Amino acid sequence: MRYIFTLFAILLYANSVSAQNTITGIVKDEQSLVTIPGVTVNIKGKPTSVQTNAVGQYSITVAAGDTLTFSFIGYQPQSLAVGNNTQLNVFLVNEDNALEEVVVIGYGTARKRDLTGSITQIKGKDIVDKPGTNPVANLQGKVPGLQVTNSGRPGQEPDIRIRGTNSINGAKPLYVVDGLLNDNINFLNPNDIETIEVLRDPSSLAIFGVRGANGVIAITTKRAKIGQLNFEFNSRLGIKDVSKRMDMANAEQFKELYEEQRFNQGNYPYDYTNWTGNTNWQDEIFKNGVLNYNNLSVSGASENNTFRMGLGYSTDEGIINHEKHSQITFNVTDEVKLTDNFRTGIVLNGYRARLPQERGVFGSILASPIAPIFNNEYGLYHTMPDFQRAQVFNPLVDIEERKNTYIGINYRALANWYAEVDFLKNFNFRVNLSADYGFNNFRNYQGLASVYNPDIQSDDKREISGNQLTSVNHEQNTHYKYQTDWLLNYRNTFEKHNLTLMGGFTTYLQGMEATSARRTQGDGLEIPNDPDYWYVNIGDSKTTTGNSTALEYRTLSWLGRALYNYDGKYLINTSFRRDGSSAFAKNGKPWQNFYSIGTAWIVSQENFMQNVESINNLKLKASWASLGNQNVGGNRYPMYPLMVPGNSAVFGDNLIPAYEAEYIPDPDLHWEIVKAWEAGFELSALQNRLSVEAVYYSKNTEDILVRVPGILGSKPGLSNLGTIQNKGIEAAVSWTQTLNEDWRFSIGGNITTVKNKVVKLSTDGYDIINGASRTIAGYPIGYFWGYIHDGIFQTQTEVNQSATNGLGGGAFLPGDIKYRDLDANGIINSQDRTMIGNPTPDFYYGISLSTSYKNFDLGIELQGLYGNEILRTWNQNQFATYNFLTDRLGRWNGVGTSNWEPIIHEGRAVNRQYSTYFIEDGSFFRIRDISLGYSLPSETVSRMRLKSLRLFLNAQNVGTFSNNTGFTPEIGGSTTSFGVDNGTYPVPAIYTFGLNLNF
Repeated sequence: MRYIFTLFAILLYANSVSAQNTITGIVKDEQSLVTIPGVTVNIKGKPTSVQTNAVGQYSITVAAGDTLTFSFIGYQPQSLAVGNNTQLNVFLVNEDNALEEVVVIGYGTARKRDLTGSITQIKGKDIVDKPGTNPVANLQGKVPGLQVTNSGRPGQEPDIRIRGTNSINGAKPLYVVDGLLNDNINFLNPNDIETIEVLRDPSSLAIFGVRGANGVIAITTKRAKIGQLNFEFNSRLGIKDVSKRMDMANAEQFKELYEEQRFNQGNYPYDYTNWTGNTNWQDEIFKNGVLNYNNLSVSGASENNTFRMGLGYSTDEGIINHEKHSQITFNVTDEVKLTDNFRTGIVLNGYRARLPQERGVFGSILASPIAPIFNNEYGLYHTMPDFQRAQVFNPLVDIEERKNTYIGINYRALANWYAEVDFLKNFNFRVNLSADYGFNNFRNYQGLASVYNPDIQSDDKREISGNQLTSVNHEQNTHYKYQTDWLLNYRNTFEKHNLTLMGGFTTYLQGMEATSARRTQGDGLEIPNDPDYWYVNIGDSKTTTGNSTALEYRTLSWLGRALYNYDGKYLINTSFRRDGSSAFAKNGKPWQNFYSIGTAWIVSQENFMQNVESINNLKLKASWASLGNQNVGGNRYPMYPLMVPGNSAVFGDNLIPAYEAEYIPDPDLHWEIVKAWEAGFELSALQNRLSVEAVYYSKNTEDILVRVPGILGSKPGLSNLGTIQNKGIEAAVSWTQTLNEDWRFSIGGNITTVKNKVVKLSTDGYDIINGASRTIAGYPIGYFWGYIHDGIFQTQTEVNQSATNGLGGGAFLPGDIKYRDLDANGIINSQDRTMIGNPTPDFYYGISLSTSYKNFDLGIELQGLYGNEILRTWNQNQFATYNFLTDRLGRWNGVGTSNWEPIIHEGRAVNRQYSTYFIEDGSFFRIRDISLGYSLPSETVSRMRLKSLRLFLNAQNVGTFSNNTGFTPEIGGSTTSFGVDNGTYPVPAIYTFGLNLNF
């Protein structure tokens, strides 16, 4: 498939047909599917035109090379090439699409005009041409309130946070694909997506109960359009490039700094006889990765049946050699209209992925540049110098000598069957039966790698690098989900009252089983480097170890929603859900209630606004809800603690191990609760050219599951004690302008502010510490905790006049970092630590610009963060001499030489305390995406017997402006430890060429 572009070459031929032909069809509204009478149907470039009749039908005589244009007041004009068709059914888009568009909400759809909350819809066509196999990765900077932190590693899932980090136990949103609730969308092909809705407001999230607190990303896959048989082929070919390198010392600079270090430590100069290299290890490990995405789909529909099938194949190489992700996806949707009132359909998704053998970049920035790369005499990679040999390996040994020693394959199949019936004029009943089954298989081989070591005092200078025994790891796991929805809908309009009701119940079952085993060479023969032998029946049976685990939990939920508006002016949205969970079936609180209310006033519909022609729509809105969070760090059974080793007992001559519960659960334990509200407005003005939406939001996550410290040696407890607050402002503005028939442009932007605070966390003084990341009441979640760098000691007199060292390692000396004595007690100790950084940004934003002129289109997307900090840790804990940042060339080596960079001295551990010395500015501005496209004229593609052909160029991440030293300022992590740069994988620039072909 990788070279399927040959299909394009076969299709490029001209064929002109001059015979006259009669075209018939029906014109409908794209949203409501209501036929539109009075639409003007014109042959482009000719005076011939007709209008649709009372039921939207038209008939016109054309030639095969003609193009028809369809225009009607209030709708966007549309052009279609005739080709050899005899029937063309057309769907026109309402000009006021932003208000009339139908968006996905929980367990149904609604017009955006009728909603009281904040829901942003992204069309699939707006992300399909972007590189990346995960569609959410391309929402970066597009949606207010949505923070997307991407990884440059192929196949890696992005870190998603909606309106801040809401809990210490998990911040991941819920994904809903065609109604099926899920934890990820790795299986989904971006080319199969029709729309993506990001639900952020309380009134739309409460219907999801215990899974709605972190926001929802709802995805609808494509359906066939009535009236046409359509084939679509999309292909992209691209190259990745790491444009940024870290500023590390070269060989000459390293020797200068290392010799000074040895002198400061009282050591003799180093012997560089065998270490004459000048290696830039970053240049050695990075390469240009190639990506190739190919997708083919066929769709067709009649009045009684719609069918679409999509097939995709992609390969995505990393920027390190032998790192490759590949996947095959398929999507099938089929709906049959059995009667005027009864419909049934099925949606199938399948996925098979070959995962990459992940390699880190850590070694390339630690390895000394004085080591040569390769020894030609022995045909081996070179080892590292003795001062770092035990901790740092030649990066190419891991990449080249241990290549292709990992096999990771994921399989996934999802099915959704539904049926719905309309009855009694205003009622609709729908049932959904969904299943999701996945199987994952992983095998890993650890072999032996020989390297050249010139320091060996013998003729044979080969030695084994790293692990000394071969071994095999094998893991398999399966996961499954089953969901049923039974929903009754009622919709009616009476006088000025409009009412939509939904009620029903849903069940959900999720389970997982996993087993793993390991076997080493032991006393047996070396396990060969051959995938046919990478099973645990090879090797020494005495070394075999294994493990297995399983989980299963169920929920049963009752739910209901009401959407009401009076006279199109006054809106009320309410919802209710009652969730029952097996996780609390024993004691605890298995049932919890969640609910919401939202109100809105469409001011522009009032009589006093009718003469204000500049305002097309003005809506004031507010909503409040109680939401739930069951994302509690993978612990699906809080009421059922694991058994862990406890005190042992002696019975006779036997020592009997004992096991005890890991913690004592609170008998009233329940899922976390989020109390959220928002208030804001929506505005469309100046003939809908200007669009503005802004809200103030506040979210309090209460009853967070937190460990309660044990007293006097007793076991800890687990209780609902914590509270975290997030609040801020979301705003989005856009301007769209049609200058003339050929030229149209738009500009838009969005911004989100976030203020995060831990209000309460278990008992007073209780904190969660992960390195320098700390979570405690009164501060932002996961803030950086350490000492304040207050300059460098210049003289012994200054040392004597300053606070003494209470951190260990002897007294301060000239050249050491001077830490601020916050408690003014004359001693620098742990009491002088404070907040030195916050990984949560003050705000994040996105800017988009697009224009089209005749057949050309250009789009530019910009994106950034401001106000967050990054903690650099890769050179903080030094157990060996690593390579130096070039900043260290400005080190202190005498009075007045530096007041920031400390002395070069490996033994001065006091200079490696977590402090502002390791804090960097995390703000950045990025040219996220540039896309240039050209659509061949309809006359040209018609002669090719095609419907449309678009060629495009795309450049992503082409420029990032930041102040951090690492490869990228874009760093995710866990809920309590994020923004930590421990050698983060680069986010590369990606350049692609592609085509979209319809025939």
